[in-house]
Amino acid sequence: MHLEQEFESVRNVGREAVRRAGVILLEGYSRDIKISYKGEIDLVTEVDWASEKEIIRVIHASFPRHGILGEEGGIVPGPGSERWIIDPLDGTTNYTHHFPFFGISIGFESEGEVLYGIVFDPLRNQTFEAVKGEGATLNGTPIHVSETPLLSRSLLATGFSSSQPEDPRRDNLPHFNRFSRKVQGIRRTGSAALDLCYVAMGALDGFWEIGLSPWDTAAGSLIVREAGGRVSDRQDGKHELTSPLIVASNGLIHQEMISLLSEVTC
Repeated sequence: MHLEQEFESVRNVGREAVRRAGVILLEGYSRDIKISYKGEIDLVTEVDWASEKEIIRVIHASFPRHGILGEEGGIVPGPGSERWIIDPLDGTTNYTHHFPFFGISIGFESEGEVLYGIVFDPLRNQTFEAVKGEGATLNGTPIHVSETPLLSRSLLATGFSSSQPEDPRRDNLPHFNRFSRKVQGIRRTGSAALDLCYVAMGALDGFWEIGLSPWDTAAGSLIVREAGGRVSDRQDGKHELTSPLIVASNGLIHQEMISLLSEVTC
């Protein structure tokens, strides 16, 4: 199989996987579901597990030798460098409270680089998608980051880690306090994957968060970059999937965000 044909298959598998997982999420959203806890406040549902299982099934039906990194334990090493990074339900707390902001995130990487990302919001039937070097789209229409030139005119989003919340290095409140005095507004939506996509489409001007995992950012960070935005770590270096803090923006306000983040040492 030629590389171009194989990559088209990757795209088709990603689309089919989020479509099938979306059906599972919508079905569970309409009924009572079983909830358990991974930590004191970090929860997981039967829908998370069912969604991840279905995504892995779809992927391995076409790419049985590809590795998997899934949030809910779906970790399957592969013999090569190809790996799928899955968040089967980003925004689980929102989902269990019927707060309508959650999605599915899938990234595909090869040789350690994310080359394809897709994020699906099943309630709004919105599919954000990007291929490295080919731009980003929303339901097939190209999207681009905002042109807001100043932090003082910006709308940002952030989140607060539910994992190890007592760790001072994960304390986002000092950053939140500083940003809240400098911007037009800050939203805390509960889905990092969708926050990144909203930066990509220009609805948000910037986003930062501490303590995210690879499945939270793999797809969304590529979508931001392909939409003309900028993604970095807190020192404005390259953002790795394991970086402790992510900063994403339209690029125009990025240095102001980095400067403000540098005022807090952790």
